Amino acid sequence: MATADDLKFQANPDATTISIDEPVEIPKNQHSHLQEPGREEDDELLGTDDSDKTELLAGQKKSAPFWTFEYYQTFFDVDTYQVLDRIKGSVFPVPGKNFVRLYIRSNPDLYGPFWICATLVFTIAVSGNLSNFFIHLGKPTYHYVPEFRKVSIAATTIYAYAWLVPLALWGFLMWRNSKVMNIVSYSFLEIVCVYGYSLFVYIPTAILWIIPQKVVRWVLMVFSLCLSGSVLVMTFWPAVRDDNRRVAVATVATILLLHALLAVGCLAYFFDAPELDISAPIIPAPIIPAHNGTTVITKSH
Repeated sequence: MATADDLKFQANPDATTISIDEPVEIPKNQHSHLQEPGREEDDELLGTDDSDKTELLAGQKKSAPFWTFEYYQTFFDVDTYQVLDRIKGSVFPVPGKNFVRLYIRSNPDLYGPFWICATLVFTIAVSGNLSNFFIHLGKPTYHYVPEFRKVSIAATTIYAYAWLVPLALWGFLMWRNSKVMNIVSYSFLEIVCVYGYSLFVYIPTAILWIIPQKVVRWVLMVFSLCLSGSVLVMTFWPAVRDDNRRVAVATVATILLLHALLAVGCLAYFFDAPELDISAPIIPAPIIPAHNGTTVITKSH
C-alpha cells in the first residue's frame, strides 16, 4: 500500500521552467504570418517555398547534356491529361490563381506550345482563305485563287511572337531581379509555356472569324483577348509588383499591348484586308485612219 510520501508531487529534474516574465518566442513562419496575413497567399502564387524543391527535382531530371536527344526529350515528356488541363486553365482562368504555379511549374513542356502554335498557323491561314472566298462568292468576275503565302506569313508571325517575346521578357525579369532582390523571376521555359498555352483561345476564334461580319469578328477578338490577356496578367503581375510601381505597370501594359497587336494584326491582315476591285479588263479602242489624213478613235463598248 502506497504511503503519504509516495503520493507527494515529485519534480522532474529534466523538466524546464518558463518564467511568465520572459517573452514567448514565436516561430518565424508564424510571426511573419501574423504580421503580413496577405503575404502568404502572394508567396504561394509565386511559389517561393515548394518551388525551389520542384526546380531542384526538375534540374535533376534534366541533367543530360544539352547536345543529346535525351535533354530535349524531357521538354516533351507530358501526357494528354496534363496538356488538356493546361489548355482548360488558359481558356477558363481562375481569378487570383497563378498559371505557372498551378499548372506549369511541376513539369514545364514545349509539346503543348509547339502544337498550339502550329494549329493556330494553319487555322488562321485556312480561315483567311475561306473568309475571302465567302466575301466574293457570287461575283461573276471573281476567280478564287488559294493564297498559300498566308501560311508562311502566319507561321513567321506566330512563332516569332511565341519565342521572341518570352525571350525578351525573361531577359527583362532577370535584369530587374539583379536590381531589385525581391523580384521572383520565371524560367524561360515557363514563360514560353504561358505564352504558348495562352494562344489556344485564338484557334476557335479564328474559325469563327470566317463569319463575314466585321462587328462579329471584332467582338470575338476582344473577348478572346480578354481571356488570353488575363492569363498573362495574373501570371506576370506577381513577379513585378515588388518593383517600382511605374516599372511594374509599364511591364504589364507592354505585355498586353504586344498581345493585342498580335490579335489585331492577324484579324486585320488575314480577314479584314481591303478588297481588290476585280472588274472586266479594259479593251483599248481601235484606231481607224481617215481618208483626209486624220485619225478617228472609236469607243468600244
